[in-house]
Amino acid sequence: MLRKFRIKINEKEYLVEMEELGVPNQPAAPVAQAPATAPQQTPQQVAAPAPTPTSTPVQANGPGTNIEAPMPGNIIDVLVKVGDVVQLEQTLVILEAMKMESDLVAPKAGTVTAVHVTKGSAVDVGEVLVTIS
Repeated sequence: MLRKFRIKINEKEYLVEMEELGVPNQPAAPVAQAPATAPQQTPQQVAAPAPTPTSTPVQANGPGTNIEAPMPGNIIDVLVKVGDVVQLEQTLVILEAMKMESDLVAPKAGTVTAVHVTKGSAVDVGEVLVTIS
């Protein structure tokens, strides 16, 4: 079955046609794969990440806790600087991804030991944004 999707990337709109592959009596596999290949097509899927500011990936390396970018995007604002004391779930960075702004929050209380990004910079998924100790 041929399915059509409209995708917008960097202000350019693309019409993508996808064909479901597989045996007709096994529809579960192709249906499960379809959303994985086009996660940003429906408004419901796009809106879901916004209310989860506490889902910021965290990685403990050496003396501090690294707060990483959960998705690729642009840094809209950096609300902390080195030496700032932060509280649990305090907003550290605002990230814009897929035309949505996400507040990335502190996973713990502590002191900011490093800020690895600046306002306006582009980041990739997993890139370290802020380190807290």
